[in-house]
Amino acid sequence: MEAKTKSRDNNHLKAKGYHAGPGELSREFLSRSFKAVRDFSHTLAEPLEIEDYVIQSMPDVSPTKWHLAHTSWFFETFVLSKAVKGYKSLSPQYAYLFNSYYIQAGERHLRPKRGLISRPTVEETYNYRNYVDEHMIRFMDDADESEWKEFSPVIEIGIHHEQQHQELIVTDIKHVFSENPLRPVYMTNSDKNGKPAKGAPPVKWIDFEGGVHLIGHEGKGFGYDNEYPRHKVYLEPFRLQSRLVTNGEYLGFIEDGGYETPELWLSEGWAAVESRNWKAPLYWERKNGKWACFTLSGMRSVNTEEPVCHVSYFEADAYARWAGARLPTESEWEAAASGQPVEGNFAEKLSFHPGAHASVKDKHPLHQIYGDVWEWTQSPYTSYPGFKTLPGALGEYNGKFMCNQFVLRGGSCATSKSHIRKTYRNFFPPDARWQFMGIRLAKDRT
Repeated sequence: MEAKTKSRDNNHLKAKGYHAGPGELSREFLSRSFKAVRDFSHTLAEPLEIEDYVIQSMPDVSPTKWHLAHTSWFFETFVLSKAVKGYKSLSPQYAYLFNSYYIQAGERHLRPKRGLISRPTVEETYNYRNYVDEHMIRFMDDADESEWKEFSPVIEIGIHHEQQHQELIVTDIKHVFSENPLRPVYMTNSDKNGKPAKGAPPVKWIDFEGGVHLIGHEGKGFGYDNEYPRHKVYLEPFRLQSRLVTNGEYLGFIEDGGYETPELWLSEGWAAVESRNWKAPLYWERKNGKWACFTLSGMRSVNTEEPVCHVSYFEADAYARWAGARLPTESEWEAAASGQPVEGNFAEKLSFHPGAHASVKDKHPLHQIYGDVWEWTQSPYTSYPGFKTLPGALGEYNGKFMCNQFVLRGGSCATSKSHIRKTYRNFFPPDARWQFMGIRLAKDRT
């Protein structure tokens, strides 16, 4: 297997943290992970009809077909086109159609117009995926040691990149289906964790010590560049609620006039309430005096014991103020999550709805710290001390979005378990609601 001249993108990956621990980038490990993740994308798309693949219900949503093609474009652009001499894409136009935001990788189709790409067809998109997969597997089998050393970290990024898009496939198709008056069912068991036999556990306030804490990724396992470098932070003593805020508790905020009380809201949040007519979380509807919500199994009554989800940062912040509390900082969240096992309601369960059950054993004080819903923090998405972006197009992955976004932690019911960790930093604008976003309250310890 011959390789082209080495790319500056790839030379610095391991120095920047884009790597697993020693021995974890073996061919067997990455080949197995690559095949499993690529197959899981097909599992997520299997319930869809052809017509469902192409709809874009708002600018933030991308069609399923686009996600399937873009994740293939990633491997083609950052591995195959650089590593395989004479590699040719099935279509040169795919580089334009399926680039997302990598300016240095070339021109790209405008994001709000992805739903207008009726061609290539869904069948052609799957042919493209198969074509890329065949070449990727052949490269992983045949690459010499120098080629493997150079490109295995990029392959690992591509695997995690696809897992991010798998979460978007789920959340995007939920928004697409919610706009259909027929309210289609994506998967009949997609809210099986949403009907628990028991109610949410009683809420407790868990105390955590202040002082100096180490924050950020280190050691074995994959981490994105925005999780580095590991650094010290000083925290005042703080408290976290033992579980997530429930629908029933959030209903108290609604019924107490939370959406009609401007003093609870940040200025931009109140502007969003007024301009967008927010009255409740996204997907909630009031029918015959009762609240119902849209799920990926269709419409059903709001379960008061479930964690509230599909709320923006603005809503989470207003609720916290109403409740006499605040949102945690991301450093508080990470310090509190230390030692907690990564267990919970993840994408592998194909439930795609947050449940009221505790996701960890009783001996752990924080319930549902992982899975079910992403937890808003009050921390703006900024760089850690000493952070530097990678050279080249892969440096656009995280760093250039460090403006006007807030950090979420813990993963959701649409996140893969193998993708999440305590140092993972998700980020979205404060008005975003279509992801599985929820609330855990914090307080200062006095």
